[in-house]
Amino acid sequence: MTQKKPGELIKVADIQAALARIDYQLEPLDIVLIRTDTDKLWDTMQYWTDYAGVSREATVWLIDQGIKVVGTDAPGWDRPFGYQAAEYRKTRDKHVIWEGHYAGIERQYYQMEKLANLDQLPAHGFKLCCFPVKILKASAAWVRPVAIVEE
Repeated sequence: MTQKKPGELIKVADIQAALARIDYQLEPLDIVLIRTDTDKLWDTMQYWTDYAGVSREATVWLIDQGIKVVGTDAPGWDRPFGYQAAEYRKTRDKHVIWEGHYAGIERQYYQMEKLANLDQLPAHGFKLCCFPVKILKASAAWVRPVAIVEE
C-alpha cells in the first residue's frame, strides 16, 4: 500500500488488487501485513501524521476471509487521528473515528502496529511468530514479531 497518500483509506479493492499483483489467494489463519513504508519516517513528526489507514470494510473483509492477525508498519491501523477528526467535523459521522479498531467489536482480530522493515520480506511464503508481552488487566500490549524466511 505504499502508493496510498497520507490520510487515505485502504479499502477492500486495494487489498484485492495487491493480492492479485502478488498472485496470492488468502487462506484462513494467514497473517496479513500492510506495508506503507511509514517506518521510513521513524524519528520524525511525519511518522505520526503521514500514513494511510485500513477502513472498517477492509478490516471486516480480511476477518471474513479467516484472517485473525494483521499488522502494519504505520503507527496505527486506522488513519491518523487528524484525518479522522476532520472527516467527522465535515460529516458528523461518528463511524469514521477508529473504524478499523471498532471492527474488532463486531469480529475478533488482533493487530500489530509500528512494524518495521516489511520491505525486506517476500510478498508471501514466510512464517511470522508473534511473542506477546503479558500485562495484567490490559486491553493491549506489545509483541516481538519475528519473520522466518526459509531459503
